[in-house]
Amino acid sequence: MRIGELAAQAGMTKDTIRFYEKVGLVTGRRLANGYRDFAPETVAWLHYVRTAQTLGFSLAEIARHGEELRDAPDAAQALSALFEEKIQVIDARMAELAALRADLDARVGTGCPLRAADQVG
Repeated sequence: MRIGELAAQAGMTKDTIRFYEKVGLVTGRRLANGYRDFAPETVAWLHYVRTAQTLGFSLAEIARHGEELRDAPDAAQALSALFEEKIQVIDARMAELAALRADLDARVGTGCPLRAADQVG
C-alpha cells in the first residue's frame, strides 16, 4: 500500500511515517515509479508504536524491542517483562523526583534559594 493509504489507515501523517522510516521503525520498498510501498501489516505495527509511546516507551526503545518481540515465542510474556522493566524505571524516576521536590521544598523561604534551610545561619 502507498504511504497515503497507510497514513489514513494508521491515523497519522505521511510525514510521521517518513520519519519512522528514516529512523528504521518501518520499511517500505520503492516501486519503479519511486513511490513507497508498505506491507498491510505495517498498519498494526504503527498502532503498536503509538500505543507503546503512550505507555512511555521512547522510539529507540520501541525499535530495539520490536525485533525481540517479533522473534519471541510468546509475545505476551515478552511484553509483560518489558512492562515490568518500565515500571522499575518509572519507580526509580519517581523516587528521584520526590528527593528533588524535598530538596526544593527545603530551600523555599530561606532567603537564599541556593542554600537549604539547615545551612542558613
